[in-house]
Amino acid sequence: MATLRFDRHRRLRQTANLRAMVRETHLHVDDLIYPIFVVEEKGVKREVPSMPGIYQFSLDRLNEEMDEVVQLGIKSVIVFGVPAEKDEVGSQAYCEHGIVQQAIRQIKANYPDIIVIADTCLCEYTSHGHCGVIENEQVLNDPSLELLVKTAVSQAQAGADIIAPSNMMDGFVAAIRQGLDEAGFTHVPIMSYAIKYASAFYGPFRDAADSTPQFGDRKTYQMDPANRLEAFREAESDVREGADFLMVKPSLAYLDIIRDMKNHFHLPLVAYNVSGEYSMVKAAAQNGWINEKEIVMEMLTGMKRAGADLIITYFAKDVARWLNE
Repeated sequence: MATLRFDRHRRLRQTANLRAMVRETHLHVDDLIYPIFVVEEKGVKREVPSMPGIYQFSLDRLNEEMDEVVQLGIKSVIVFGVPAEKDEVGSQAYCEHGIVQQAIRQIKANYPDIIVIADTCLCEYTSHGHCGVIENEQVLNDPSLELLVKTAVSQAQAGADIIAPSNMMDGFVAAIRQGLDEAGFTHVPIMSYAIKYASAFYGPFRDAADSTPQFGDRKTYQMDPANRLEAFREAESDVREGADFLMVKPSLAYLDIIRDMKNHFHLPLVAYNVSGEYSMVKAAAQNGWINEKEIVMEMLTGMKRAGADLIITYFAKDVARWLNE
């Protein structure tokens, strides 16, 4: 052994403090964006059956959730709405008194320092559950853009700090940027769901947002999970059209795409740790099969290591507690 030469990598792993000293990737509370679901009812705090620990809130109970968010040091929320009425064109998405618009106003009035991100889509508001205008069971791109612009402008008027369009229509960033600018909201950034895959990981979200398509699927406008180069084309278009953030959704099965985007583009990069990723961990933890805290922290650190600057995650409150400990 005296003549055997090899590297001593373990020298830097001997104690917890030494490992912390040389740790390369850090997860912070400031990295977290917490999704909130708001419904047009009264007295409601309703747990989503497929998402343990996640609730739908009516406006009169929304402050209960926001108080906890602020207490934990989380600085940003993304708001999803479940309207009482739906129609073919999702008119409640762009109604001045729509549920998301009311929630935004309430949050900004009571918690002015919180960054409020508005999810900008039609699927929660349309009777057919698709993200645009339908004709002969086909989603029409350009007519859908007109409604998405109206939605984005109404959300900005309500006080949204960031518009986050999730519809995956071609040209949605260009259309929304122009619409916001013409309405006087040149200062409002766009967080584009630039790379959104047609994923099986979205199931529990559709329970929470009541947005399951009533026919077909979303594969004609969301990306094929098998594709990598397509993600570059989508992101390049959004950057050219005026996006201020890029998002990859889902994240756990797409860490390679997150790294690709981080290496190629220089905008803040968001990973969406989606509902299916959340629910799988929660279910396994409830069955005693895994250590939830260790699994979640490893997953989210992996997303940061892959290149994410921000993470939208239903675990945000849990992670904030663990980090504060």
